Amino acid sequence: MTPPPGRDPLPTCVNGLEPLPEAYLATIRAGLGAAVRGADPGAEVEATGAASSGLSEAQLEAIGDHVRLLLAWNQAINLSGIREPELIAREHVLDSLTAVPLLRWAGIDDFVDLGSGGGYPGIPLAIGLPARRALLVESVAKKARFLATVVEALEIGDRVTVFAARAEALAADPSHRGRWGAVVARAVADLADLAEVSLPLLRVGGILVAWKRRPCDDELAAAERALHQLRGRLVTVEDVTVPGLEDHVLAVVRKEAETPPEFPRDPAARSRRPL
Repeated sequence: MTPPPGRDPLPTCVNGLEPLPEAYLATIRAGLGAAVRGADPGAEVEATGAASSGLSEAQLEAIGDHVRLLLAWNQAINLSGIREPELIAREHVLDSLTAVPLLRWAGIDDFVDLGSGGGYPGIPLAIGLPARRALLVESVAKKARFLATVVEALEIGDRVTVFAARAEALAADPSHRGRWGAVVARAVADLADLAEVSLPLLRVGGILVAWKRRPCDDELAAAERALHQLRGRLVTVEDVTVPGLEDHVLAVVRKEAETPPEFPRDPAARSRRPL
């Protein structure tokens, strides 16, 4: 991406970037145990939290380097409306990592992140699991470019790739349809619409993990008919115990059988005739 005249080039590595402030590190320390292991939020977490979270110092450093690049790029390109490091720590990093225990328990080591944006939840999950392979789907070109830059800077391109198009195109590709163990998505769409573009990508038995905020009971109940048509079922809604994120939940849908080939429909058809 060529910067406008007078603007410094956007960084492609972390060398020379500002270190993360203590406020970021303190927020990570306070919430990491609850995010990654479901521990008591009041339990003491040593150092940066690695000892009690199951994440290594190297993993936490890589996750932090992603944040450093986000902060640098966000000065020129609007990748996230959240700009304070301590809020990024809670609202992006910790929120993303809340799915680690669930995905580990389900034996998931491959996933698609739909609408990855600035790389959440996909990049922290790819590092924290760690994932054998992950695909970050982002149709906005400037965001896809940022994601590709982060993947290269963190040297995780052997297992994390970026797909710069809409999810409907991915679902039409035989190399992706029915090939993935999980789809993850934060703040992308209501559950019925999200399931229509997600379930075709999953293997039978695979799961969709959707980040939601309470109250969401009406949305989840309204999605039941759509899930039945798509051959999926809502199997659990997991509470989040990270301090400051107590209204967040993870809604988990399991694919029970092959999704009919007519799904997903194009966005206009889904808008005209919701399932």
